[in-house]
Amino acid sequence: MTDHADASEAVREAVLEAADRIESNKKHLTDLDSAIGDADHGANMSRGFGAVAERVAEMDDAEPHEIVKTVGTTIISEVGGAAGPLYGGSIMSASTALSEGVTAETSVAFAEAYLEKLTDRGDARVGDKTMVDALTPAVHTYKKSIEVDDLPPLAALAKAVDACERGVEYTVPLRARKGRASYLDWRSVGHQDPGATSTLILAEAILDIAAEHLEGDVDRDARDPAVITAEREGLDLSEAVEDGNGAPETDGGEDVPETDGGEDVPEMDGGRDVAGTDDDRDAAGSD
Repeated sequence: MTDHADASEAVREAVLEAADRIESNKKHLTDLDSAIGDADHGANMSRGFGAVAERVAEMDDAEPHEIVKTVGTTIISEVGGAAGPLYGGSIMSASTALSEGVTAETSVAFAEAYLEKLTDRGDARVGDKTMVDALTPAVHTYKKSIEVDDLPPLAALAKAVDACERGVEYTVPLRARKGRASYLDWRSVGHQDPGATSTLILAEAILDIAAEHLEGDVDRDARDPAVITAEREGLDLSEAVEDGNGAPETDGGEDVPETDGGEDVPEMDGGRDVAGTDDDRDAAGSD
């Protein structure tokens, strides 16, 4: 992705930029958390990343994974409650994916490891109205853009940030199932999740610093390249795919197995909520 020295400097700059943006958005995050939480998300993130900035600013010769690990350990020590181990522990654990440097492959591995650790530690899933609703589409989009669409890292990151933003918007109509917001039950609907919002703030900071160090286009559009091409050139989507701008084609001569028309399809329990049960509420939230 970049040479070693530039990669370390880019990671350090991204962390410092992220800290600045968290501080600038402290009141916004507090306001969001006041509506459905305990109004401390802005203060916690500001305190944590303020300490992170102080430590990382002095790490001129550090390896990228050492910088990221420091972010995690500092958040653990500086952010109280469950949020410190949740955020910081996940970052610290995922930092090992960057031990061989920052490349397209290792950055995907880091993103996947962070998402996995976060969901495991917080016991949150998509639809619970937490930061997972923003992080999951971002990670999936980044991985697919790199590994399937063969896009350069900067273009993939731009798509991931758009996916993250869409995830933030997705939290608004959801009923919270984790953290303090879940206590509001249906009254949590209509409010944007603060944890998802801070995730987007961090992602945007990373993208803007990456744009200063990497070559490529910054087009914040999470849609498949074939969809974008079809819209831009006035093509049917099938034409765009045939031109090689979409997902790999399947063997047209291969027969698709048919289902038994008389076989009953198992019905889903109409009374079950897709996102989880109320028993999960207290496990983790967005704070």
